[in-house]
Amino acid sequence: MRKPRNATPHVCLFILRFGDGGVERMMVNIARGLASIGVKVDFIVKGTNGPFLHLLPPEVRVITFQVKNQKAALPKLIDYLEQNDPDIMLSAKIIDDQLALKAKLSHTGRTRFFLRPGTALISRMKARGTHAIRRWLKARQLVQLFTQADGVVAVSQGVADEVIQLSGIASDKINVIKNPTITPEIYEQAEAATPDPWLGPDQPPLILGIGGLGRAKDFPTLMRAFALVRQQQHCRLMILGKGNKEKYLLKLAQELVLGDDFRLAGFVENPYVYLKWAKLFVLSSRWEGSPNVLTEALALGTSAVSTDCPSGPFEITRGGEVAPLVPVGDVEQLAEAMLHTLKCPQDPDLLRAAVSEYTLEKSARSYLAAFGLNLPQEAHE
Repeated sequence: MRKPRNATPHVCLFILRFGDGGVERMMVNIARGLASIGVKVDFIVKGTNGPFLHLLPPEVRVITFQVKNQKAALPKLIDYLEQNDPDIMLSAKIIDDQLALKAKLSHTGRTRFFLRPGTALISRMKARGTHAIRRWLKARQLVQLFTQADGVVAVSQGVADEVIQLSGIASDKINVIKNPTITPEIYEQAEAATPDPWLGPDQPPLILGIGGLGRAKDFPTLMRAFALVRQQQHCRLMILGKGNKEKYLLKLAQELVLGDDFRLAGFVENPYVYLKWAKLFVLSSRWEGSPNVLTEALALGTSAVSTDCPSGPFEITRGGEVAPLVPVGDVEQLAEAMLHTLKCPQDPDLLRAAVSEYTLEKSARSYLAAFGLNLPQEAHE
């Protein structure tokens, strides 16, 4: 039975394996934004104890598939589709994409299936040094996914370009939508009491890095650049995050003789108060999709420097207009940009204006348009 043309749009977000990363947080924010403008939203996860899920409003229906593995979730997903037949199913991880598209083969309703790649896929494989045969196999897998989907939402133009290059799908099948990164709570949390003695107006300038301590964020380049900056200006470097490179970074700090001016602070619940007090935020990544933390730094009016990595920083900084962009892995140019920005901070109002489109509501309306859906009242306007 088909829904009336003026029925409320119904969107299902499917992310079974729910961790603590940016993908999960953005899927929650997409759900929040869609619900806030009147869309009926279902959110399918494996369990309800994951991070960020508490941010979902009561009107979002959370559905749990309590299964041991992905394979066991397939019949549950098929049953859900047959019983609910949402307008759209959106998935954001390859393992979930595969499951959703398997369910599509059995679905007799009108649900359309959209994928949301969140990183520069080709650049990531190259930067990781993935073997050529493995890259070829992975590319074949991704081509199959993108061609089977009804639509693709890329988080930046750079991601969209790599999807087209990888899969050969038509550009009109891809929509570029800015992440719903900026939420009311980031401003509230930024005003919290300072939890660290390094935060405060009477402290040396603080340079901040945030992210997983892995290859992607390339914190060794940031640390080496900081060592050069520190030779000319007294300042400190703090990195928030955890990961498998922690021991290596601590050893590198010793080699660079960073002493008490460097800290790995681990994972923190509220990074926004750190961003607010930082004199400078630095994104030193080798690859990204659309780096949320860079967007958040600018939204809080914090000066920033970024590598011009694929992809996202070029778009977020308006081509380097509001914050300097430097080549990936270039220690000297990064240090030069950091030192210049410490001496000449950027205009906070210009930084905030640059990311004014990265809000829940604006992103939600872009998703609705990409899905080809209208709210009932809009259908009559």
